[in-house]
Amino acid sequence: MSEPDSVVALEHIEGAPGTPSAGAPEAGRSRSLGGDAWETLRGSWVFWSSLVVIAILIVMAIWPGLFTHADPSDCQAMRARQSPSAHAWFGYDVQGCDVYARTMYGARASIMVGSLSTLFALVLGAGMGVYAGFYGGWVDIILSRVTDIFIGIPILLGSIIILSSIPTPPGSNFLNILKVALTISILSWPSTARVARSAVIQVKQADFVAASRAFGASRGWMIRKHILPNAAAPVIVISTISLGGYIGAEATLSFLGIGLQPPVVSWGIAINDAAAYIRSTPHMLLFPALFLSVTVLAFIALGDVVREALDPKTM
Repeated sequence: MSEPDSVVALEHIEGAPGTPSAGAPEAGRSRSLGGDAWETLRGSWVFWSSLVVIAILIVMAIWPGLFTHADPSDCQAMRARQSPSAHAWFGYDVQGCDVYARTMYGARASIMVGSLSTLFALVLGAGMGVYAGFYGGWVDIILSRVTDIFIGIPILLGSIIILSSIPTPPGSNFLNILKVALTISILSWPSTARVARSAVIQVKQADFVAASRAFGASRGWMIRKHILPNAAAPVIVISTISLGGYIGAEATLSFLGIGLQPPVVSWGIAINDAAAYIRSTPHMLLFPALFLSVTVLAFIALGDVVREALDPKTM
């Protein structure tokens, strides 16, 4: 076949049906789990709505002065329990403090407790889950039994006992927040550990892990390069969902009077102060409870939609 004939034949083959042309995406292009998840998330209004709400709450927690110029500690008894007005959008509480200002500033303590609790539970739970799932044998047996012991302790009851036994450090808001966060994380890490263990057991049976083991790779190298990156998705999802629950747990403990203590400003403390006046002045309870509910719902919704996007069964 002459050269012109071969060129014509090549052009005919390239233009044939089912043959990818230049500039067209390859039919067999490899797809990653992260790429598929992003394609699902970008079209979800729940994902974007949750993300926007969480972003606003984070800005509120870091820079509450952007949302209000009122001082949350400026309390005057003469204006106690006044209804919402143009001067105070959410009214005043029983001590004459601006409810709107305390709601804006209360986001900081509540989100800090949730974030620190999630971080501590993630480090402890994921660490124990990874080692239990990867090493197996007696290591898995011991760590799994320890996990079962902590699972049997009710989080609320255990937190009440721990917080009642440890005195609140005076004069330090951060130590108060840290104490509550540590208490919650110590009792809530087993759920993260179980998810991490299950994910690691699935990943370590993959062919690329067996190949690395056959080439003499160390266990530490395989954990860093193969196990952690491929088992991280379900752990991140459970941590995101749990963060909302930790914020709710802090509010519950503060409502009971054993969580965060004044002068810390939090939604749980505001709800505790307003509970006795719910019939006469419901605005004192309505707005902190509303912000708390929206925050918890946003984190749970975000974690749930990410879980669905990362689940291969739904793709």
